[in-house]
Amino acid sequence: MGENHRVFIDNPSLNDSQCFDDDGRLKRTGTFWTASAHIITAVIGSGVLSLAWAIAQLGWIAGPAVMLLFSIITFYTSCLLTDCYRTGDPVSGKRNYTYTQAVGSLLGGYKVKVCGFIQYVNLFGVSIGYTIAASISMMAIKRSNCFHNSGGKNPCHMSSSPNMLMFGVAEILLSQIPDFDQIWWLSILAAVMSFTYSGIGLALGIAKVIAGIGTFRGSLTGISLGTVTPAQKIWRSFRALGDIAFAYSFSMILIEIQDTVKSPPAEAKTMKKATKLSIAITTAFYMLCGCMGYASFGDFAPDNLLTGFGFYNPFWLLDIANAAIVIHLVGAYQVFCQPIFTFVEKWASQRWPESKTITKELKIPMPIRGFRPYKLNLFRSVWRTAFVMLTTVISMLLPFFGDVVGILGAFGFWPLTVYFPVEMYIEQKKISKWSSRWICLKMLSMGCLMISILAGTGSIAGVILDLKVYKPFKTTY
Repeated sequence: MGENHRVFIDNPSLNDSQCFDDDGRLKRTGTFWTASAHIITAVIGSGVLSLAWAIAQLGWIAGPAVMLLFSIITFYTSCLLTDCYRTGDPVSGKRNYTYTQAVGSLLGGYKVKVCGFIQYVNLFGVSIGYTIAASISMMAIKRSNCFHNSGGKNPCHMSSSPNMLMFGVAEILLSQIPDFDQIWWLSILAAVMSFTYSGIGLALGIAKVIAGIGTFRGSLTGISLGTVTPAQKIWRSFRALGDIAFAYSFSMILIEIQDTVKSPPAEAKTMKKATKLSIAITTAFYMLCGCMGYASFGDFAPDNLLTGFGFYNPFWLLDIANAAIVIHLVGAYQVFCQPIFTFVEKWASQRWPESKTITKELKIPMPIRGFRPYKLNLFRSVWRTAFVMLTTVISMLLPFFGDVVGILGAFGFWPLTVYFPVEMYIEQKKISKWSSRWICLKMLSMGCLMISILAGTGSIAGVILDLKVYKPFKTTY
């Protein structure tokens, strides 16, 4: 990742020292636990909040089955992807520092540009989705307190725009942290917060079921006709696929996370263990939160589980959960945006190597003793600030949490989670064309393509319906 803090040394004797890795960059210090924290931060995001709604569309049979299917596919293709971090030998081969660099090394040609475009558009979209989700949770805190204080008499309508601006300011400040491996503490904090709000959502779902004398709502086939029209049920079912796909979206930054891991053991070995643990934990949470949310609300499961609980007691517990969501999304935003930041900054330094505005760094002493001086770079500061401002403005224009989540899941799942990992693995392992393994991998890819097309269709239909009643910067919730 960050070129500005890893020094390349041409002297092989220095490269073999305890300070540098085999590629001449400063020694990577990431471990199984930090990699797991990064993955959990990326996986357990705002997507968990829409799973009760997704299961409500699909029902008790298809809902959990589809979620389990996505978890298996994501784990399998992630393992394929970890083997592509090094080209050739899995222990001493040439490192690929980013997802697109891995595609370039193994596939080359136009696929590099296609992959880069999809990856960075998806990361950009995730930053918008997280801004929307954070603002919804910030509003939920205000609305639950307002509703509680008024005894339920005040509808407490408010605009999401001020909350998005507050989130944007926080991200502008945190975006000035130069590199991925310097935000490990933020990932660990975010991972803890994700378990906090998921656990609260689960507990509230269980409590609501118990309060209903153990009654589980919902049906085997999902939301019933009459509550929605036949056409709506079809579109909603398709969108539910996108929501679940989004909940497992992290492959686009897996190589970047792997590039922070130390060796020995081989980076791929560590990442496979971290991926296995992370997906197992998150799937268990997803199943519990999604199923208990559906059991609690039935056909009327909300787009966002915790904001749907917002007007119920104990209101203070909901405030804690929504505050945890905001803190988690603050960290997750940085995890997903760091690859974009690094890509643009590296491109600019290669394009204009003589420009002091782009390359010069000023060391600013930190007021806290023991902290290294902060390296201020003018281009980095301006570019990252502009990026956060752009995502904030777009979020204010399109604050549709559920449909945005569905579109992002549909757009990124097949190419980034399935297609490129499968194609790179086939090339890396030299799998013979038309062999049984080659056919199975191709069938997996085609099946996931069909799922993504259906999910995207349903989510786009949802956005079109939302836009018919929405007024930018004016609509309140």
